[in-house]
Amino acid sequence: MEVVLADTLLSRCGDRAALLRALSAPLCAERAEALRLLLQRLAAGGPAAAGEAEALRRAAWEVALERCRPLLRGGEGAAGCGERVRAARAARGALRHCVQLCGAPLAARLARDALAELAAGGGAGAEEAAVEALVAAAPRLEEPELLSRCVAAALALVREEGEGEAAAALVAGRLLPALGGNGAALPRVWEGLLGAGGAPRAGRALLALSALADALLPRGPAGPGLDARLCPRFWRLVQEGLTERDGLCRKRARYLLKRALDLSGGQRAELRCPPDGGHESSLFWWSAEKNEQLLQFWETYILIMETLEGNQIHVIKPVLPKLNSLYELAISGDKGCWLFHPSWHMCIYRRMFESENKTLTKEGILHFLELYETKHLPNPLGFSEFVIGPLMDALSESSLYSRTPGQSIGACPPLGIRLQKFLATYLTLLPEEEKGSFLLKFIQKMTSRHWCAVPILFLSMALASIPACKVLGAEGLHALRDVLQCTMITHQILLRGAAQCYLLQTTMHLTDVEKVSFPEVSSFLLSLRPEESLRRDTLLWTELCSWLQGNDRCFRKSVTSDFEHQETSSLCQYVHSLVGEYFKTPASERENCFMPDWFEAKLVSTMILLAADVDGKSNIEWIELEAFLNPLLDVLMKLGSNAYIPTSTVSSVGDLDRCDLYLTVIPETVNLCLKVNWKKMPSIKNFLSSLINASIRNLQERNSEKEPKMKEQIRKVASMASLAAVCEIMGGKPEAHLESLPSVDALKKFISFSQFNEVLKKPSHVEEKNSLCDETTSQGWGKIVARYIRDQWICLRFVLNSFPTLPQGYEETSEMSFSTVERSKKTLQSALEALSILPSDQVLPVFDCMKVLVPKLLDSSESLCIEAFDLAWKIISSLSNTQLIFWANLKAFAQFIFDTEVLAVAASAKGQAYAKIKEIIFKLIDLSTTKTGVFNVVLSHCCQSWIFPTVDERSALTNAFLNAGNYSELITEACVFGTVFRRDQRYIKKSLKNLCDLCFTISTNRDDHYVRVCAVKFLCLVDASNILHKAFMEDIFIKLLDKDELVSRSRTRYYANSLQHRVKNRVWQTLLVLLPKLNQNFLCGALDRVFQAGFSNNQASVKYFIEWIIILSLHKYPQFLDKFWDCFCYDEEKLKTSICTFLSVLAHFDIILQNTSEKKPALKKALIVVLQWCFNHNFSVRLYALVALKKIWGMCRMLRVEEFEALTPVIESSLQQVENMHGTGNARRNWQRIQDHFFFATFHPVEDYSLETIFYTLPRLSELAEDEWISLSKFDRFTDIPLPPAFQGYHSRRELRDLKPSDWSQQDMGSHSVEADSQPEWTDVQKKIIPWKNSTPSLDLETAFQDRAAKLGKSNSRLIVVASLIDKPTNLGGLCRTSEIFGASALVVGSLHYIQDKQFQHLSVSAEQWLPLVEVKPSQLVDYLQQKKTEGYTIIGVEQTAKSFDLTEYCFPEKSLLLLGNEHEGIPANLIHHLDVCVEIPQQGIIRSLNVHVSGALLIWEYTRQQVIKQKQQ
Repeated sequence: MEVVLADTLLSRCGDRAALLRALSAPLCAERAEALRLLLQRLAAGGPAAAGEAEALRRAAWEVALERCRPLLRGGEGAAGCGERVRAARAARGALRHCVQLCGAPLAARLARDALAELAAGGGAGAEEAAVEALVAAAPRLEEPELLSRCVAAALALVREEGEGEAAAALVAGRLLPALGGNGAALPRVWEGLLGAGGAPRAGRALLALSALADALLPRGPAGPGLDARLCPRFWRLVQEGLTERDGLCRKRARYLLKRALDLSGGQRAELRCPPDGGHESSLFWWSAEKNEQLLQFWETYILIMETLEGNQIHVIKPVLPKLNSLYELAISGDKGCWLFHPSWHMCIYRRMFESENKTLTKEGILHFLELYETKHLPNPLGFSEFVIGPLMDALSESSLYSRTPGQSIGACPPLGIRLQKFLATYLTLLPEEEKGSFLLKFIQKMTSRHWCAVPILFLSMALASIPACKVLGAEGLHALRDVLQCTMITHQILLRGAAQCYLLQTTMHLTDVEKVSFPEVSSFLLSLRPEESLRRDTLLWTELCSWLQGNDRCFRKSVTSDFEHQETSSLCQYVHSLVGEYFKTPASERENCFMPDWFEAKLVSTMILLAADVDGKSNIEWIELEAFLNPLLDVLMKLGSNAYIPTSTVSSVGDLDRCDLYLTVIPETVNLCLKVNWKKMPSIKNFLSSLINASIRNLQERNSEKEPKMKEQIRKVASMASLAAVCEIMGGKPEAHLESLPSVDALKKFISFSQFNEVLKKPSHVEEKNSLCDETTSQGWGKIVARYIRDQWICLRFVLNSFPTLPQGYEETSEMSFSTVERSKKTLQSALEALSILPSDQVLPVFDCMKVLVPKLLDSSESLCIEAFDLAWKIISSLSNTQLIFWANLKAFAQFIFDTEVLAVAASAKGQAYAKIKEIIFKLIDLSTTKTGVFNVVLSHCCQSWIFPTVDERSALTNAFLNAGNYSELITEACVFGTVFRRDQRYIKKSLKNLCDLCFTISTNRDDHYVRVCAVKFLCLVDASNILHKAFMEDIFIKLLDKDELVSRSRTRYYANSLQHRVKNRVWQTLLVLLPKLNQNFLCGALDRVFQAGFSNNQASVKYFIEWIIILSLHKYPQFLDKFWDCFCYDEEKLKTSICTFLSVLAHFDIILQNTSEKKPALKKALIVVLQWCFNHNFSVRLYALVALKKIWGMCRMLRVEEFEALTPVIESSLQQVENMHGTGNARRNWQRIQDHFFFATFHPVEDYSLETIFYTLPRLSELAEDEWISLSKFDRFTDIPLPPAFQGYHSRRELRDLKPSDWSQQDMGSHSVEADSQPEWTDVQKKIIPWKNSTPSLDLETAFQDRAAKLGKSNSRLIVVASLIDKPTNLGGLCRTSEIFGASALVVGSLHYIQDKQFQHLSVSAEQWLPLVEVKPSQLVDYLQQKKTEGYTIIGVEQTAKSFDLTEYCFPEKSLLLLGNEHEGIPANLIHHLDVCVEIPQQGIIRSLNVHVSGALLIWEYTRQQVIKQKQQ
């Protein structure tokens, strides 16, 4: 109608130019729309007369420059936002038609002005106006220079990052298609987008290419213009887009791919993209001969890529087998080459690797690794870069290495196995010249980032599994060393040790020895830590010796080798030169005598040991070990020639290092004499005696000068160090009997009356400058003083341990009047002072001294002892982040705080010291939750000292065990100790299971299970006949029941394997261990609390333990049955969650009555109780009751109880009905499953009572987390506390041990049974519908540009859905998704703020990015509906009214507007009379209404269905 009116007006108007001018002054929204329509008709009307045409051009020129352009800039326009949008939209159309009328001159003028505005800036509004001017001008531009500037400006906006996203979308949606319509501009745009220099990033480039799809991939017949399909850079960009993290970018890439495939399939032309980078296969090709095969390949490919967008493994997994068929189509069977470039397959894997769903990532990795096992792939083009890049990045995720449910503990996870097979297979397929470079890059990738411990372990394992081949040279060896030194430095110690073992095996398997020298090999070996991996007398050491022996004289000669006439070097020659170099002395005394560092010493010693062991394996006669050690023996001989070297010849700080070397040799010499040659001991004793006397003399010298000299001070330090070394030898080697030396008594007196913590004054400035600046020193004066003080305490420790009573008389002192207590108090005060001034890593001897002093002072000086406790704890907590010194200090701290006498004295007084020790206990437990092994040290010390005191006196034994009762919290907390690990920590613990057979050893006493194992074995050693032990056990039993009640009160319901579940499980395990030791009187009272625990809502494993305890208690003491029957007397509300527990007990009634002579009364009572529960409304309760009834009735039949004959028909018919009459379905299956359940079918409460059943078998069968299973091997390995010799019940019965977890679960525990799908490939799969072909690019530039919808084209639907009355984000999100899927033209909402809501986004799944959203507030609905009526829309209300139409009978017009009502009130009455029609959905149920989203979805679908039928009919 509008077009007819416009044509009529133009035909009757005499002066059309005047009409245009009149309409454009002023230019409001209505006038702008009219002006646009008239200009459109004038441009389409054909040529006019010459004079009129010129006038029209002038008028159009004026309208364009004086009216349209200012309006677009915002200078004119209506006041309202909606009016401005309408006016601007019309102005854009009018400007385009003005250019059509005026031609190239106006286009050039507009382009120049717009480019100038873009260069000047001015904000987003000015930028948008300039772009719209370029859009209008672009099709008619002719000047090459101007075209180039326009293209450059457009590409600059596309490239612009950050805030330029809106401008880039505008340029891509409007300007680039306009430039694409200009044949001269399109090549320039193409080169700018895909050129080598300055091309935009992938997301922006794909945005632009999607907008240019019509020009670059025209749907018509092939023309002479540009064809994107022939450009390799285009396909690389598409591939990059397919793997982008941004979903929008991936969608654009898939659109371009499908557009190109649709075009190729339709044309059936011969097409081949030139090879990219010289590869054999083309990135894209097409052939009419293989059209069907190509379509099949690409259809499958796109199906896989679109399915991966869902991120749902149950949808994706059925599609994965199609990857195999994709490979079959991609590889030529005849030629054995790739028909399709393999990079397309890599896009699929990269998409899977980068998925947020880790299950999908794992599936993708496993599938890729399996390729080379199942497929005979041709030479892998670019696969090596893919393996080292995306694959290794994906392999860095620890969660991928979890075991499958069916795998046993300790088995290598599937990914670890596949990785080993893949690397071994892949390397064999590579050409020989590429193997070395691939492996080198692979190893270097392991050093390029900080890997977690679990991935690096399995990567190392895979490298070690590669068959032996000589491919790595010196660079590879250095890369492996970097992995050891950098990547794994912070890893868990066991995993780090295992990885070191595997990397050493990798070195031996893959190193080309002819390309590496001995120094390079030894440098690598030194990176391996002896305490973690490479140590003597291990299989790994033996394997290394064999490798060195087999390749001896094959290693490359070192640059610094002395054997210049030889091309190769032998291990013997290298070690000989290494030792010689190490002991080489300087030519003159004036030269600096550098001290050899520990690294060099470790290198020499390691290589000497290796050479000796290799020599022992060889049949060739090499130089003996003595030849290597001769230089060392020469140095050691000098020690015997001068006994005073450590004390009399030192004068500078640098001499202290040499003194340390001598003092280190002394204990080794003593140890050697004790083991090899006792005849040398007299000379050793003489030497030590002389050393003691000389050192004491040096320390007793008094300097008369005010300023001490350097030489004197250093001599004192060396002397005290010598005394400390001697004291440590005497304390550590009692078999040497060095205490009998005459000088030892002098040492005792000297130390006893020394002034402790004496600080040596710093020497004068001149001497300090001359001596302290010596290059050889590695110590400042503060470190020297700290060392001096520490050595004092080492000497005092020896004196206190060897001579507990300090000497009372010494003629030369004034302290002879002090009592022993006073001297101990003064010494303890000095110890506190030492703790405050010594570095934390040097306080160990002070702790040892305090252990002796505190028990003597706890009564008289409690506050001083508490101060000692606090200061000691402060030091220990500060050391918790260190590894090397923490454990030794912790052990000393535990021996000090938890000394038997300290604990006994503190407990007897029940004062502040007692409270302080308990406070420290709980602090240690807290620390142990973050640092594994802390509680282990404390508990081990306490348990051993309490049950096995060091003094063999009865009083000592009694006092020691009194401590167990006084500090029972320690045992109670140990019984329930254990942490719930984070997921990454669980992967580490599971990976440790694989390391049992590796060639390294480390203390296993830091395992978290050690604490509970130690506590349980301690409880097993408790003697029930001992009064002290009996009281202790009863106290522990009550405290554990209290802890269970506390957990139950803290959380009524708790999840399986939660911390609450684990604590309760540990509590009942310990109670079960204690149960046989409890007497009848105590159990009589405690059993009531056990019954109360049964009423709680417990997880399955806890239920089993409670039931087990009840059964054993009733079995041992049947007289408690009356208490048990009372449990069934509570109301049903209390019993609803617990009755199954008590019915399960009755299912073992034969065990309970085993020791009872009068069984009939108990059976009668049991039968009465059970029968009432057989008719319960709850199905699970009925099942448990029937199981118990079957057991009890069987016992009645065996005993032939006459009183029950009347019940026989009823009970037997009931049981028969259960067996035969349940029919099919869940009822019958559940009855069979519960009867087959281990607790009723196999488990025997008495015969299966054992540690293995309690701590391993039953937790496993009840599906408790694996880290709660404690195997018997841990009871053997993890503690020094033995089980009693007569201990019974160690192993489970074999019948129970061999069972697997059942699929029946207790009442409140969900079933975990999942049927495995063994079908190799699904016959049909889900396919997400993406109707890209029905989406046409926006050709009408007059319509409002919808930023999101225009990116891939917009639907041509004429349906508008109005949801302004809906206020729930979930309903709006669902409607948004439904409207987008069925192609609605717009969704109207009450506020655009809803799209930011998380619930909206969760339901819409990004549909708001592809659907035009319009904001119309409920108060504006009347005006909006009226406006749409004027535009020809039929207003349809979704409501039940008196005149509403049935949905099944209503025919929707093409232009339909659906108005949806509010969730609660529907459509308000004031809006109903504005509706053209109401439509209701026919219902058959009782409920009156549907959810508004569901109602809207039904109508949207019915509209879509009707329109699809109409299109097919047309």
